[in-house]
Amino acid sequence: MLIVHKYGGTSLGNTERIKAVARRIKSSYDQGNRIVVVVSARAGITNELIARAKAVNPNPDRREMDMLLSIGEQETIALTAMALHALGVPAVSRTGAQAGIRTDLKHTHARIVDIDGGDILQQLEANRVVIVAGFQGVNEGGHTTTLGRGGSDLSAIAIAAVLEADLCQIYTDVDGIYTADPRIVPNARKIDRISHEEILELASCGAQVLQSRSVELAQKYKVPFEVKSSFNDNPGTIVQTEMNSLEAALVSGITIDKNQAKITVSALPDKPGSAARVFQSLSEADIVVDMIVQNIGREGLANLTFTVNRGNVDRAKEVVQQALQDLGGGHVAKTGDVAKLSVVGLGMRSHAGVAGTLFECLAKAEVNIQMISTSEIKIEVAIDVVQAEEALCKLHDAFGLGESTTTTS
Repeated sequence: MLIVHKYGGTSLGNTERIKAVARRIKSSYDQGNRIVVVVSARAGITNELIARAKAVNPNPDRREMDMLLSIGEQETIALTAMALHALGVPAVSRTGAQAGIRTDLKHTHARIVDIDGGDILQQLEANRVVIVAGFQGVNEGGHTTTLGRGGSDLSAIAIAAVLEADLCQIYTDVDGIYTADPRIVPNARKIDRISHEEILELASCGAQVLQSRSVELAQKYKVPFEVKSSFNDNPGTIVQTEMNSLEAALVSGITIDKNQAKITVSALPDKPGSAARVFQSLSEADIVVDMIVQNIGREGLANLTFTVNRGNVDRAKEVVQQALQDLGGGHVAKTGDVAKLSVVGLGMRSHAGVAGTLFECLAKAEVNIQMISTSEIKIEVAIDVVQAEEALCKLHDAFGLGESTTTTS
């Protein structure tokens, strides 16, 4: 079998953990598997490098940031290869560029445009384990780029797709994907199997296990993968494309994202193209907008409220203010911090009653709903941040997710 392993920063946090990862890789290698390993920087290294950069320049150049941040993964590939050598396993390290990961020109948040694999297949034929630096690539100008937070997951899925790997395993510090954050909901249960579609919704709604771009890629190229712990041998969660919606759980998981903020645009000219101008400006500034509510216009004016990540509030206000000047009127202001509570389940397609249960549960808990957004398999609401964790626990119980029947297959 050709297997892609991916190890996160916590799994590689120190030399002892790197040695433990090497032993795990050796065990699979000794079974006759061909193995490509994608690694992140050791836990804390990326944050440390960012802090150093801002200590010398509060607004560092993005190209130079990519040069700096790529160091973390390059340290890890070399150390992992050395640890394998000590166990008698032939291994070679490759940077993202050497692995043929080619990206667009956008520094610090690049997108993969192509992967040719470099000499990975030749090294595998020579019976070597190949250790690839995740999170990084090279653009057409030959400059190092990075893929943004969680980019190593993206690297692993992309390499698995290109190599047509038999299996991709994402090793992390948790046993798999849970029905809710077990740090908040004590009786949250691990899900055995879940669809790409569901985990994509959960990731985009704030679940921290996987980066949404990596799931999008896995769904596009139909790459099944397993999320499991690097600290034990327990079965993980299988993420796959084909799921039977008639047999799927009504609700697979619930997440909260407490890092959202509401922005309100008032006195917006109520004419075709006004909202388009506002959101086009936000898109051009790479600001992701989540929930949107617009009221019915009166006297030629309307109000528009939307949510963004809290860290993007100031930039979003600046961008919208400029758009309003171009439109000839309107005001923009932050109108509060909110938590986004999301209920996701493939079974919503063939079963009714999810919205009723959600609203009834929140009403009994005296939780006021400020905004609502839905998709075919998701309902999300904006609520007060202070009530978010209590609401999550109550909804988890209301949908029976703490019971043993949490498998979505």
